[in-house]
Amino acid sequence: MNAVAIADVDIGGGSLHQRILSDISEKILSGTWAPGHRIPFEHELTEQYGCSRMTVNKALSQLAKAGLIERRRRSGSFVRQPQSQAAVLEIHDIRIEVEALGLPYRYERVARHKRRSTTEDRGLLELEAAGSVLALECRHFAGKRPFAHEQRLINLAAVPGAADEEFLDVAPGPWLIGRVPWSEAEHRIRAVAADRHIAAALDVGAGAPCLVVERRTWSAEHPVTHVRFTYAAESHTLVARFRPQG
Repeated sequence: MNAVAIADVDIGGGSLHQRILSDISEKILSGTWAPGHRIPFEHELTEQYGCSRMTVNKALSQLAKAGLIERRRRSGSFVRQPQSQAAVLEIHDIRIEVEALGLPYRYERVARHKRRSTTEDRGLLELEAAGSVLALECRHFAGKRPFAHEQRLINLAAVPGAADEEFLDVAPGPWLIGRVPWSEAEHRIRAVAADRHIAAALDVGAGAPCLVVERRTWSAEHPVTHVRFTYAAESHTLVARFRPQG
């Protein structure tokens, strides 16, 4: 192994490329480095981390591809407002959104309650009669930062297997997609100001603007789930691509 290869291995665990990637993305997502902040030049990062310029360039290229920084010829690299993109008309896995940013994904189940449906539950799920539901609260992380807050109701009459699932290691979204064929979905999108609970969950200030995506799904006309995802508004973009009919 040559000297450069040895220098680019972090003996403390993990590659220096990944360490640089993690350090810079954390500063951006935490707000320590605001949009417009200039990233240290490549030669400065090379000296700071004791690695090759190729390693630094690889990390910066990945951050630029993820949309976290903008690289300007002769001027250096600057922080962009980090934004993930999600397709409005698709049912997707949040893990994919996070990994598209080049960041590690982590899921956390906050609360789980099995109960008789309330009037509000029946309205959200469009249930005609009372029945058993599973209420879940979860958080999704991008690196060390909260990425999305999830509040979900599952109709146990349509998905009885969910009653015994703890959802500690797997998020309810991909679990449902893998077990229940959905035939229809409805999305509602709106802007809200973070209340105290959401502010704490997303680590933002109370009253901060947030983007809420609510979705209902049905399987053969039976309500399956209602979910509400809340994102910090400045970190998320919804995208829809469509063609004219006819």
